[in-house]
Amino acid sequence: MSFKDVLQAQKHGIEGMASTGVIGMHMVSGPLVGVAIGYFLDKWLGTGPWLKLAFLVIGIGAGFLNVYVDTKGLVDKMNRDALKRPGSVLKISPEGEPQNKDESEDGGKQSERRP
Repeated sequence: MSFKDVLQAQKHGIEGMASTGVIGMHMVSGPLVGVAIGYFLDKWLGTGPWLKLAFLVIGIGAGFLNVYVDTKGLVDKMNRDALKRPGSVLKISPEGEPQNKDESEDGGKQSERRP
């Protein structure tokens, strides 16, 4: 294993840790921003806790949406990287369909059809 291979492996590890950290930050930042917006709107309009609660729910939804988008992008990137490596097998295509029709539902076995 050469020094270049070690650096490449470390690069992939750091990218994975960064992606995980960003996903965690989305789970926290969405609700915090929502509560902050709701707090200041409640203070300005004198509406009590209602806008704070409404924006908390919106922030939670935004956090989950960001996690979904980031995770989908990460899985697509992993699939593209797997296609570039020789000898790697991609079970699911980026479109969500099985690569080989033989492996789709019966694990590569030809099922017998009865008339």
